[in-house]
Amino acid sequence: MTNATLFAQASDLSQEDYCVLGLATCFVREDGEIEQLKVLEPIPSAALEAILKGIPTSYELACAKTLGEIFSDDTVNIPSELNVEPEIRLCDRFAERVAAATRTYKSRPEAKEHIPLGTVNRDFNYSLERKRVLNTTNVVSTEDNVKQHSHTHKVL
Repeated sequence: MTNATLFAQASDLSQEDYCVLGLATCFVREDGEIEQLKVLEPIPSAALEAILKGIPTSYELACAKTLGEIFSDDTVNIPSELNVEPEIRLCDRFAERVAAATRTYKSRPEAKEHIPLGTVNRDFNYSLERKRVLNTTNVVSTEDNVKQHSHTHKVL
């Protein structure tokens, strides 16, 4: 989704709107091997508030930018504050997720005070204890069914 397309499809957004981008450490499983990678993705206001309360997170740092700074001339500009790694990937459906996250800050303007525009926050409880694997598939089997007590569906 390009800059022009983003603003055409999201007419409620403007280039001056606020959004927080985070640099997350994620993992991809390929041929039994786990590869670590850095992913740039938007952080919605509710997630940011939870992260700032100290829950463990895969985000190393985050910065606040305007949509005009993130998107220009049909390209995504990776903020220089976040471009500390040689190879950063954009999350899936980056533009759509940025638009959705931006709307959360429009509905809760007080969340903008956590990270002022143009600044970087590194005070997260960064942890890789629970690895965030992006390409996992959840296979459900009959063993996953919960056994119910024999009286559960009986009228007593």
